[in-house]
Amino acid sequence: MPRALLIVLDSVGIGGAPDADSYGDSGADTLGHIAESCAAGRGDRAGLRAGPLRLPNLTALGLGLAAEGATGRIPPNLAPPGPVAGAYGHAAETAAGKDTPSGHWEIAGVPVLEPWGHFPDTVPAFPRALVADLVARAELPGILGDCHAAGTAIVERYGAEHIRTGRPICYTSADSVFQIAAHETAFGLERLYETCRIARDLCDAHRVGRVIARPFLGTPETGFRRTANRRDYAVEPPGETLLDRLAAQGRAVVSVGKIGDIFAHRATGREIKPAGNAACLDAALAAFRDLPGGGLVFLNLVDFDTEHGHRRDVPGYAAELEAFDGRLAEIHAVLQADDLCVVTADHGNDPTWTGTEHTREQVPILAFGPGIAPGPIGARPTFADIGAAVARHLGLAPLGAGQAW
Repeated sequence: MPRALLIVLDSVGIGGAPDADSYGDSGADTLGHIAESCAAGRGDRAGLRAGPLRLPNLTALGLGLAAEGATGRIPPNLAPPGPVAGAYGHAAETAAGKDTPSGHWEIAGVPVLEPWGHFPDTVPAFPRALVADLVARAELPGILGDCHAAGTAIVERYGAEHIRTGRPICYTSADSVFQIAAHETAFGLERLYETCRIARDLCDAHRVGRVIARPFLGTPETGFRRTANRRDYAVEPPGETLLDRLAAQGRAVVSVGKIGDIFAHRATGREIKPAGNAACLDAALAAFRDLPGGGLVFLNLVDFDTEHGHRRDVPGYAAELEAFDGRLAEIHAVLQADDLCVVTADHGNDPTWTGTEHTREQVPILAFGPGIAPGPIGARPTFADIGAAVARHLGLAPLGAGQAW
């Protein structure tokens, strides 16, 4: 039986979505602007990388042509040198928002058309009753932050006060999130998780998509650093996903990275959550080698987003893309006859854009494998076409949304 490997390059958008203007993102282009910056010498960092963006393997699969379909132009240095080796296209999101759950759920066949709840960009940002209930139920001395903020900046701002007072740092963003940062030893990791579980319950009434635990370590003298023990508490998808369909048939599913958190651990099979893109890809390839026929390995590579997109780090993002490109040969090597690999993304996070938030963008679709015919698959009106294609490849009945190419 055929197998499938579904890889989400978190935030690797390839140009503004048709409705980007309504999100304030008209002109955003994560991949294109990284390539342009590198071509202009703004992607250099001593000891890390220099020169034009080099993605020969992704380019051979049609990445540059997918970007051309989305924006009308091929990013610098991403034109294929000859015939492409994969099926390529680009997809727009129909779900409201530009965050991780809505993107992944739509990829898996469940577009969320109802708008998420968001907290206003004010100080305080959270309703008083919500904060009061959280403080009472979690037995907290209070909270710090209560505003829109970038995670690394707010931890640096309040880290010392957090350790001194025991008050967790609560913040949000333009996404539908309630984030809680706390020191792993001074506050306690399990206590942070329990506080987030309480916040998850309280945030349901506000239609908030995720409560995120953001543990960190360090001291005011040495500085603070976030750890790999992040945990997302998401609401469940509101419909049957590709994963549900696989679970109902007893198929093997392996979820790598934060996939388990994104789908609220529903039908996510065996979950593996290493730290970092390289380790996540290692784990996914190892799992795929032993995957039974008819199964799926679903992988999210989050470092593009958290380490580079939100931090507006062009050289770091470019280096991360080049590192993934360098491992395409390993991906090809695990694909047997009748296997399918799809590389895509869930939203954009243009590191040249204003602010520190996600950007509403189209995403690439690169599909390949020993029996996959190369060539264009065109503009796809919904991310759900990805799930529909994977479902058809695995011999499943059509999902509730999307059309296979």
